[in-house]
Amino acid sequence: MEGRGDARRSKNLRPEHNNTRYLDSIVETAVEWFAPYAHIIKVIGYGNHETSIIKYQETDLLRRFVDLLNYKCSSNVQTGGYGGWIIIKQTLYGNCNVTTKVKYYHGSGGGGVVTKGALNLTRSLEMYEDFDVFTMGHIHENSSRNDVRECVNHNSKKGYSVKQRQLHLMLTGTYKEEYGEGAFGWHVERGAPPKPLGGRILKIECKEVDNSLVKNIDSFKFPL
Repeated sequence: MEGRGDARRSKNLRPEHNNTRYLDSIVETAVEWFAPYAHIIKVIGYGNHETSIIKYQETDLLRRFVDLLNYKCSSNVQTGGYGGWIIIKQTLYGNCNVTTKVKYYHGSGGGGVVTKGALNLTRSLEMYEDFDVFTMGHIHENSSRNDVRECVNHNSKKGYSVKQRQLHLMLTGTYKEEYGEGAFGWHVERGAPPKPLGGRILKIECKEVDNSLVKNIDSFKFPL
């Protein structure tokens, strides 16, 4: 946000970024920081800050970051969209295959002080179908909830059966501390409260019950 054309810029620059190639510098710093984790990163999606840079600076920082990270680390990180799908496939004991469908969306709006994003999660139930997990960020909240939907499954041997589908909805947090002591800053002036820092870890458990596979999905706050 310290680029020449950004209205939010300030003089609070790191020494290594205080040069005439600021955007290039932050890409290089990010690659250096994320390099030890490149082998476990699968997808990096756009947020509103990245799309804003494309709009006003005509350069795609996220794709430049992913390309340089893959080049330096021989990794295979994928560039995702502002929203998209991630399909997680697991092979369990007895060569049993389990698929978990994750719908992700960076998010929109400012979030509510009272509801803390609960309405955004409820809207996802109306907008998307056939997902197991929905995850959204953007509003800098960190929480989750579980919903259940009745559905009809078909098996070529057993025919139709009524099942309950477990859905996990979560809001992923941020690592950007904006509140401080509550004295100054855009975040404070607009009346926004302190926000929880940290991400979330998704946990998928499967077990066989009465010759049927039961899947339990939950998440917990990632420690700092």
